[in-house]
Amino acid sequence: MTTQREACRVLNSEGRRLSSRTAQNFQNKTLAKPLSSVLSPQSSEFCPQSSEFCPQSSVLCPQSSESGFSLVEMMISITIGLMIIVALLGVLTSNARNSKSNDRTAELQINGRYALDQLKRELRHAGYRGYTNVTQDPQTATLSVTTPTGSVVECGGARFVQNLDQGIWGANDSNPFDGDCLKNGYLQGDVLVIRRLASAPAATVFPVPASAPVALTSNTFYQYSNYDTGQVFQGPAQPSFLTAADAPVAIFPIQVYVYYIGLDDNDENSPALRRIALQADGSLADEMVVSGIEQLQVQYGTGTQYLNSVDSASALEKTSAWNVVNSVRVWMLARSKKIEAGYSNTNAYAMGDIVYGPMNDGFRRQVFTSVVQLRK
Repeated sequence: MTTQREACRVLNSEGRRLSSRTAQNFQNKTLAKPLSSVLSPQSSEFCPQSSEFCPQSSVLCPQSSESGFSLVEMMISITIGLMIIVALLGVLTSNARNSKSNDRTAELQINGRYALDQLKRELRHAGYRGYTNVTQDPQTATLSVTTPTGSVVECGGARFVQNLDQGIWGANDSNPFDGDCLKNGYLQGDVLVIRRLASAPAATVFPVPASAPVALTSNTFYQYSNYDTGQVFQGPAQPSFLTAADAPVAIFPIQVYVYYIGLDDNDENSPALRRIALQADGSLADEMVVSGIEQLQVQYGTGTQYLNSVDSASALEKTSAWNVVNSVRVWMLARSKKIEAGYSNTNAYAMGDIVYGPMNDGFRRQVFTSVVQLRK
């Protein structure tokens, strides 16, 4: 034990003496050198690689283990980041473009289907005469169509409205009413006339007391109807033969429409399906049915073939030629409202007796077609 204590004491003493001597030597060398030389990190005397005063972990001479980006590495990183951003922007732009294209396609499909459904409903009721299933009494009296402010004049002349024997009539790619009700506004395509009675009667009285006539709207066109006969008249006056002997009695308002392709009310550059419609005050008014319809073509089925027009008779004549029509084939071409950037429509559309296009523009188009069986 004594020998070990002595050995430790000797080692400690020698260690202090060496440390004191080394410190003195360092001080002498430092004072002998210029300050800039001493502080220089390149000085091997200040921070010798093997100095016991400057070990690798020394606070006086730290050796950093961290390293930064070089300029080349930073430029590569920025380039890669920009490429990723450009790719994301391309995806977003493509999605936005596809979304707009889908919206335009959906819009023209909605407009086309609505227009076709509207026309199909009217065609199914064309020639409807209420209870009367026979030819109405000869129209000897001329019933005048009123022309209040904002209305159009009568189409073709007198007795156009009351010609219920002609439930359907059409003109092929022409405007037969360019001198009156379609003097302005017709663009192109076929013109289709539909006449019928309203689905529900305005009044039903049985039996009819001669002393208590039915109250009717002034100037409105009606048809008196029973199983034996029918007669068109204009309210509020009623035909003299409304008696109990003519029962059952029903009085139906008359509905007349002239369908054609014109311009949109809200956009003069956009086509639309329009119609001249008989109003409750006895006038004819121009109405827009649906926007975005560019072309209308109609063919008339006679049982053995489809014709572009049945005969040359006008819409005023009481002709039996149109009575053989038992079906109607309809084509409608719907068009988007706005041009789509980057899209070119080079399609040609077969519609009835025409081939429409190609237009070589940026509008999207779609054909809607249907065959409608008429009331017989």
